[in-house]
Amino acid sequence: MGMEVPFWRTVAVFRVASLGYAALLLVRAGGYEHPAAGWSVIGVMALWTVATIFAYSVEELRGRPLLAADMLVTVGCLLSTPAIQGPHQQGSMPITATWMGGAVLAWGVHGGRRAGAAAAAIVSLADLWTRDVFGSGAGDLPVNGTVLLFLAGVLVGHVARLARQAEARMQQAIELEAAGRERERLARGIHDSVLQVLALVQRRGLRLGGEAAELGRLAGEQEAALRELVRLRPEAPAAGTADLGVLLRAYSSGTVTVSTPATPLTLPARTAEEMAAAAGAALDNVVRHCGARAPAWVFAEDDGGTVTVTVRDEGPGIPAGRLEQAEAEGRLGVAQSIRGRIADLGGTVTMVSGPGRGTEIEMSVPVSPSVKDRPERWARD
Repeated sequence: MGMEVPFWRTVAVFRVASLGYAALLLVRAGGYEHPAAGWSVIGVMALWTVATIFAYSVEELRGRPLLAADMLVTVGCLLSTPAIQGPHQQGSMPITATWMGGAVLAWGVHGGRRAGAAAAAIVSLADLWTRDVFGSGAGDLPVNGTVLLFLAGVLVGHVARLARQAEARMQQAIELEAAGRERERLARGIHDSVLQVLALVQRRGLRLGGEAAELGRLAGEQEAALRELVRLRPEAPAAGTADLGVLLRAYSSGTVTVSTPATPLTLPARTAEEMAAAAGAALDNVVRHCGARAPAWVFAEDDGGTVTVTVRDEGPGIPAGRLEQAEAEGRLGVAQSIRGRIADLGGTVTMVSGPGRGTEIEMSVPVSPSVKDRPERWARD
């Protein structure tokens, strides 16, 4: 989500500032037994800082593998402290200084309070080990750093979760407002044209009598039904859910035709967002390979147990083996943005294409009818 971007930028600034602080401490520490090894660790921290700033800025790369690697690098640098400092400075500030908090903040931003607390526990245990707390048990337990890590992980995770919820509600409000305005515009047009024609047919039919009276009666029934349809207002989807139809219709343009069911296609929010994102990636491929003015069609349907979104174009098609070759060359647009997203939802992707026959991508995700209108529990709490 867009509201997460400032959090990741804040974590990046924290990492850079903490790296400078760790280097300053090493310069001033002068008494470390192995300063060269200390500068090697600082170099590793600098390289990882640059890598994480880039990786966390790409939404597709954020996930458990990156978070696990971040924690392993952080703990590895932290555990090198005793070997670099030597026994005379045992228990002092670790070689990483405050830089070790970057992984805790990243876990909190991505996973919420519980993930932030878990990351703080891992880093704190490693920090206490470097201070020989578990070995000798001597001295007071250095709890200040541990408490600060837990506070940072939990508070940042909590605020990030609230920000995601606020963004979701804001987007929902924007969509409802836009839908309401469009509905009012259509209602005015219908009232000025269709409803008046139906009312006129009803009156004239009743006057003429005979078969015309029956037509007038039917016109009156349709007028009443249409007025009721215009009067109704769409209901807001339940918290944790989203209307896939609304998300897909956002792609509609002069070249993209979107066809969705007349009734709301309500799904768990993550399912709807990922399916819409996969459809968007498919449309991006149409523009990239067929041209900006190439027509495309998006269809969505629900058979009660499976939701299917189909993206079709009339471009040059995909030659046999082209996708496998692109994946081998590291171009993973289809593999990750489309197949990867749908696979994470437990669905399947079917592609039908050939030279000169266009391309049709069918993305199907099984969704139990009992959970379509049920709020999705936050997995990042």
